[in-house]
Amino acid sequence: MAASAGPEIERLISLLAKLPGMGPRSARRAALALLKKREQLMEPLAQSLAETASKVRPCSVCAAPDTRDPCSICSDAARDQSLICVVEEAGALWAMERVGAYRGRYHVLGGLLSALDGVGPDAIRAGELAQRVEAGGVAEVILALPATVDGQTTAHYLAERLAASGVAVTSLARGVPVGGELDWLDDGTIAQALRARRPA
Repeated sequence: MAASAGPEIERLISLLAKLPGMGPRSARRAALALLKKREQLMEPLAQSLAETASKVRPCSVCAAPDTRDPCSICSDAARDQSLICVVEEAGALWAMERVGAYRGRYHVLGGLLSALDGVGPDAIRAGELAQRVEAGGVAEVILALPATVDGQTTAHYLAERLAASGVAVTSLARGVPVGGELDWLDDGTIAQALRARRPA
């Protein structure tokens, strides 16, 4: 950006560039779009950001962001209290809710175990999950974690940690997606699909 753009615009661009999927070019384009539509876009966005920053907090039970505590999911008596679905971040929770097929509760870990990055069990909300299970009333913990090395490491650690509790610990099925063609899939997906096969 040219030096004549001013420090305010430079700061806006640098902050936008820190968002996931935004690089310097995308941030410049977004900043220009905001500046062009100040009343329709920039001012409502600024107001929404301020309200969100002041009102949204992590739920004291599951750590999902919400304006209520406990959050709307944890305080919903119609949900199955015996099921806890463990996710890495709130984005995965929102994806599960979008599908509408799950009616239990959640637990947001806030990250995954990673030896390379120095992320150990104390850096994620594994202890809080164990406490929820030990409190009773939980029949099944569903591990809905990414199919990555860190995701699988975390799932293995949680399954071992919860083994003595007597609750069922399951993980999401993985394999061939609906509409997927075998010649387009990676080897790991095909291998997992073979391991998780079931009667037709």
